[in-house]
Amino acid sequence: MSTPTDRRTRIVDSAIDLIATQGIRALTHRALDTALELPAGSTSYYFRTKRALVEAIVDRIQHRSRDDFAAARHEEPESSSPEAIAHGVAHWLDQLLTHRRTHLITRHALIIDLLGDPELHARLTKSLFSHEQAQLLFQALGSHDPDIAAADFLAILEGLVFDRFAGARTHLAPGTPESVTQLAAVLTTHLEAAANHAAS
Repeated sequence: MSTPTDRRTRIVDSAIDLIATQGIRALTHRALDTALELPAGSTSYYFRTKRALVEAIVDRIQHRSRDDFAAARHEEPESSSPEAIAHGVAHWLDQLLTHRRTHLITRHALIIDLLGDPELHARLTKSLFSHEQAQLLFQALGSHDPDIAAADFLAILEGLVFDRFAGARTHLAPGTPESVTQLAAVLTTHLEAAANHAAS
């Protein structure tokens, strides 16, 4: 027998899938009840308003990202060369694209939809990549301005991910050596340039 926590999780995961496949306009309490074959009114019992449902989606994406990041810390490359770092980050991005495609699509859709909601918008924009960790990376590379370098790097990561799930390279399947190679090539170029600039 499922617990209230289990049912809430099922509803949120179904909401993420619904947005990813049908768009934000499809997200209704009734649609989720139907998708999960729940009695009418079940979703509204757990999430009274649509905003409460969206908040739960943001929480789910944030928590999953935090767990993924913690797991990735155990797989950090031994070498601190730009090429090794780039390959490690590329592998992590490839895992995102492989296992969290619906999260990526839903997050992007909500980032646009929530432009008028500063609190939730800010949480979403910070839900995949850590500015603080990027700053530490560029400090280690000797950057003259780690804060700006980190912001630029996160913009590149966002662009790479979007390109692969909704842009010109959707044909390139994640979970393959070719996928990691494509991502690593872009990141290596950027990180080597940053390291060379820091050394000059």
